[in-house]
Amino acid sequence: MVDVMGKPKTHRIAVARAAVVLGVDLSYLIPQWQELAEIVEAARYAGILAAKQTAKLIPLCHPILVDSVIVEIRPSSQRFEVEAIAQIVERTGVEMEALTACAMTALSLVSAFQEADPSVSVEELTLWHKSGGRSGVWNHSDEGTEATLAVARATRSKAP
Repeated sequence: MVDVMGKPKTHRIAVARAAVVLGVDLSYLIPQWQELAEIVEAARYAGILAAKQTAKLIPLCHPILVDSVIVEIRPSSQRFEVEAIAQIVERTGVEMEALTACAMTALSLVSAFQEADPSVSVEELTLWHKSGGRSGVWNHSDEGTEATLAVARATRSKAP
């Protein structure tokens, strides 16, 4: 566990992303759009709830009060893009909470589609952005601009 004594509380943000990839085209689900929307919403809630339980799931992770968790799910033809944005004002980062929200959302989608497509998989679970604290701003690869835009959207819609 990282020692956070003496560190000031700062506004911290983390953005994580993952993809849920199916071996079948999602267009066959269009007639059942209401059911698909319910599956997506349930997965979104699972991610938000998981973020709030991160310290119970990951050994030595600081228990923190998460101020905001936003989970977005964007379906395309054979995949779901999942993005989780977590925010806090605290002495320690919120990266694990964003990653946990993203992973649980993805796993919930896998659970929902596994019977129809046993090849469904979670791919690309990655931290894309973190800011706040001593380290300042960090962006993954060249996609930092996109992650920063996601953070700006989240900050406008749900500032802590």
